[in-house]
Amino acid sequence: MTFKLGFRELSSVVAAIGALGTWGHAVAAEGEAAWQPQGPVEIVVPTGAGGENDRVARFIQRIFEQKKLVETPVLVVNKSGGGQVLSLVYFAKKSPDPHFLLYATGTVLSNQISGRTELGYHDLTPIAKLRCDNTALTVAPDSDMKTMQDLIGRLKGNIRSVSFGGVSRGGANNLVLAKALRSGGVDPSGLKMIIFKTNAQSMTGVMGKHVDAVASSVSAAFQNFKSGKLRILAVSAPKRLTGILADVPTMAEAGLDVSGVSNCRYIYATKGITAAQRAFWENAMAAVNNDEEWGADIAQRNQMQDFRRGKDLESDLKATYDATRAAMVDIGLAKAK
Repeated sequence: MTFKLGFRELSSVVAAIGALGTWGHAVAAEGEAAWQPQGPVEIVVPTGAGGENDRVARFIQRIFEQKKLVETPVLVVNKSGGGQVLSLVYFAKKSPDPHFLLYATGTVLSNQISGRTELGYHDLTPIAKLRCDNTALTVAPDSDMKTMQDLIGRLKGNIRSVSFGGVSRGGANNLVLAKALRSGGVDPSGLKMIIFKTNAQSMTGVMGKHVDAVASSVSAAFQNFKSGKLRILAVSAPKRLTGILADVPTMAEAGLDVSGVSNCRYIYATKGITAAQRAFWENAMAAVNNDEEWGADIAQRNQMQDFRRGKDLESDLKATYDATRAAMVDIGLAKAK
């Protein structure tokens, strides 16, 4: 006889397993009942509406609702500002309410390392690592900068001759740009940076010639590149991507070192939630990860599906933090300990 468990029943089984102490960090204490949301759930996004982070957060919201993973209302709330620090401050104040989730980038790590905020991933409850992206350096189609060497040559002549758009100073894409330029002999500390609320706005900025180039995730640049509205000088991937991006060179091909910078997306809960609450959200995100449409979206955008949870996630976060700090120290962006 075969038995099929729904998501609610699966959460109950997880809680029961937790009593045996076999579920890693996401175990329920002995006698602790399975948990599910009792009120509206808020997914906090650190950038503005209409950008790539907002799109993916609303994708998660839709899967939650369609698969009935969460039976209470799910809201996406944009808290942009302060180079993504505002969202973290807002979110940290919600502890230990389990009805709040943070859709986060690696900026949670880099903002703390740079000294922009004392808050970091230790002030949150890591739930899942979802997907990882590469950085694209994008220009207008008619830009006279055709290669990374063209860009570096212009910057060596005048560091302020090229304006760059982005969504945060010290974020993953900004770090990739800085490290690439440093390895090419350009001091990135003097770059002319224009900060936008979303990658979508920065793309509009480069298309409208308000900025000369944009450092963004490949996924954020993908649609405009596909339609011919933007041109990608290079990507940070260790080898060339596939599909319509196959002809785009890598930064490594230009002799530029961009190693040690993570551009992944995570889901965090607030600090202080119970083991049963953590188990519920880990299982909900595992269900999202197994969704067919979710996987197809990652593949289409040349991203990497690298789902992690529990102890595996905590180890991965520590390694990522250490590598990010080393990269930021190398380019002079880390606050002295």
